[in-house]
Amino acid sequence: MAKINTIIFDLGGVIINLDIAATIAEFNRLSAQPFEAIYTQLQQTPVFDLFDKGLITEQEFFNGLKVAMGAEPDDKLMLKAWNAMLLDFPPHRLRLLTQLKSRYRLFLLSNTNETHIREFEAQLLESRGYQNLEPFFEKVYYSCRMGMRKPDTEIFEYVLKENGLLAEETLFIDDTIHHVEGALKTGIQAHLLPKDKDVSLLIEELNLL
Repeated sequence: MAKINTIIFDLGGVIINLDIAATIAEFNRLSAQPFEAIYTQLQQTPVFDLFDKGLITEQEFFNGLKVAMGAEPDDKLMLKAWNAMLLDFPPHRLRLLTQLKSRYRLFLLSNTNETHIREFEAQLLESRGYQNLEPFFEKVYYSCRMGMRKPDTEIFEYVLKENGLLAEETLFIDDTIHHVEGALKTGIQAHLLPKDKDVSLLIEELNLL
């Protein structure tokens, strides 16, 4: 492995704990058909992609879900169900980022949407006292503010070019295999974080601290 001077982190399942099943369970209480048919982590219907890219509003997203679900639940219930997947920011991961930032250029690259950003930033402020994640990274990239999303190579190439990064000296960590594969196509050194492993253990295994 070439010398690493930059690390790009995914957010969900890497920095913040996620429970996708919780959102699916909440929507199953609201939907006329199994929500698994509409959404999974690996295969999303177009309405999710559009929302991730910031190409539709929260209301348009909820309206699209209602059509797919064959039901018309209240928007407050939709919001509660959509945010149910967002759990907590473990303190040891935030400490890890602080340690790493003293040695590497750190970036965050997340497929997310304005609804989730609003929710997890509120959680971060309430639980950890930070208004956002910017103190932990040189720059934070959210797909909904870029019009691009992982695993498309354009989003990785954009981050590399904007920050003058060399792909071979950049490490990307994500818990979704096709995002890792997208990064690898650009020459970035990418590692899959298994669902049962904490990112701190992967950092230790890679001898980055």
